[in-house]
Amino acid sequence: MSEKLVILGGGISGLGAAKLGAAKGWDVFLSDGGRLSDQAKSDLSNWSVRFEDGGHTISDLEDAQLIVKSPGIPDNVQLIKELHSKGIKIVSEIEFAYRYTNAKIIAITGSNGKTTTASLVYHILKSAGLNVALGGNIGKSFAELVADGNYEYYVLEVSSFQLDGIDEFKADIAILTNITPDHLDRYDYSFEKYGQSKYRITENQTEADHFIYCADDKASVDQLNKHQVKSQLHPFSIQKEVGNGAYLNNDEIVFNPHNSTFTMSIHKLALQGKHNVYNSMASGIASKLIEIRKDQIRDSLSDFEHIAHRLEFVAKVNERKFINDSKATNVNSTWFALESVEGPVVWIAGGVDKGNDYSELMDLVKEKVKAIVCLGKDNEKIKAAFGGVVDQIIETNSAFKAVKESYDLSKSGDTVLLSPACASFDLFDSYEDRGDQFKDAVKSL
Repeated sequence: MSEKLVILGGGISGLGAAKLGAAKGWDVFLSDGGRLSDQAKSDLSNWSVRFEDGGHTISDLEDAQLIVKSPGIPDNVQLIKELHSKGIKIVSEIEFAYRYTNAKIIAITGSNGKTTTASLVYHILKSAGLNVALGGNIGKSFAELVADGNYEYYVLEVSSFQLDGIDEFKADIAILTNITPDHLDRYDYSFEKYGQSKYRITENQTEADHFIYCADDKASVDQLNKHQVKSQLHPFSIQKEVGNGAYLNNDEIVFNPHNSTFTMSIHKLALQGKHNVYNSMASGIASKLIEIRKDQIRDSLSDFEHIAHRLEFVAKVNERKFINDSKATNVNSTWFALESVEGPVVWIAGGVDKGNDYSELMDLVKEKVKAIVCLGKDNEKIKAAFGGVVDQIIETNSAFKAVKESYDLSKSGDTVLLSPACASFDLFDSYEDRGDQFKDAVKSL
């Protein structure tokens, strides 16, 4: 008789785990407290996976040998506490998938920049002809990739929520882009606990593995000093010279991991801006550690195409530039966006606030922002933070209205920037949905 695998949540990670579990001979049961899509139900039926939605039947969960939990379900909800009390092992989908592959794993986490860095690493490895897949918190889930193919390398974007549920998961190369306040509502509003969660990416690493981190990020360095990281350390910095990593010398990035030095002009990077110098450094170090040629790394960092929803140029309408940065779901991401765009700016912001502190945006808002268009159900924190700084703050409840108001408030030479600093779930299905609706609205002007 097959062992029973219960999956909580029917999102991308849950469905991937169901597919892999079924392929590996588990008796799989998926339970979702919300409503499963028709496509999800069809897929589960095709994989012979039993499922329920609209609630959880405890009697169908408590006889599981293993539970895979969606990263969206907090550990402190009553259901999880009850299942834990029965001694059932509960893991994340990346932990489950890890059990079924011997491939090399490059895992990227951090508050900001992880999607761009993961995409850059994947682009370099793919361009070099390696058998590589990109997934995790971007695109397909790790479990679905393992179920579908036999790859030699996996480049994975992983969140703190996914890392919270690991046991044996180990990255051969781990990248931590930075640690800035985000998702603090899941960590008792403790920045320390959030930082510790990020560092779980190093906990199973050995002396043969590699850890790439930002030497300029105080929180990352503070946590490094508190953890006994066994892996080889590779810092990157734009402020000072470092060894065994990458640093900035005038306008040249100097890569020097394992005494293999090469340089690249920042002006040749496909992605411009200070934050993208960091992302390019991290991805370049990782690629050199798996012995990609220097010329290949340079070429790939210079011909990479921008990813959707991250400082994505949408259109210029009557000399007004529209930029989609819907993926900016925290204050620090929006800080990078405001820093990188030219003013004057009409800033579209708002959504589900995750304990945001808007004070770090104040100087940039004073310098560049002429008007704020709120796009959310509850905009009181944004209005309170910037009401005395920005003359015009407008509230809207749809992407179409936000774009129309922004157009009316802007003039030739201005930039309309969607960079919400908040999650999207009050008005949209996801940050991708928010960004797509924004782009559609711009194209309808």
